[in-house]
Amino acid sequence: MLLLLDTHLLLWAAQSPTRLGAGALALITNPANDLLFSAASIWEVAIKTTLGRPDFEFDPNVLRRALVENGYRELPVDSRHAAEVAALPAVHRDPFDRMLVAQARVEGCRLLTVDGKVAAYGSPVELVG
Repeated sequence: MLLLLDTHLLLWAAQSPTRLGAGALALITNPANDLLFSAASIWEVAIKTTLGRPDFEFDPNVLRRALVENGYRELPVDSRHAAEVAALPAVHRDPFDRMLVAQARVEGCRLLTVDGKVAAYGSPVELVG
């Protein structure tokens, strides 16, 4: 299964895996699953780190390198993804989360999230704990 992880799950997997719930951990560690991270997540970490957000204190370069070294594949943001954002209902205002949902829809993958607002989009988003 092709899985795209939201930014918080990526950060938790990289720096504090004990924060991952059993469902998320089972999906992430299952060798049958292909794991993706979005360029939008690295961008989000870069911006929110410079804004001093304590939940995003992570060097985006280190995060990207760690993800690639651990077998994650990078999903670039392209114009199809950007256009798909316009088709999303006004469920959530965060532009990074909206991009992740759009990418999952366009790419036909499942977006794993710990955010109930993001999960409100429904398929292909899956709330994991």
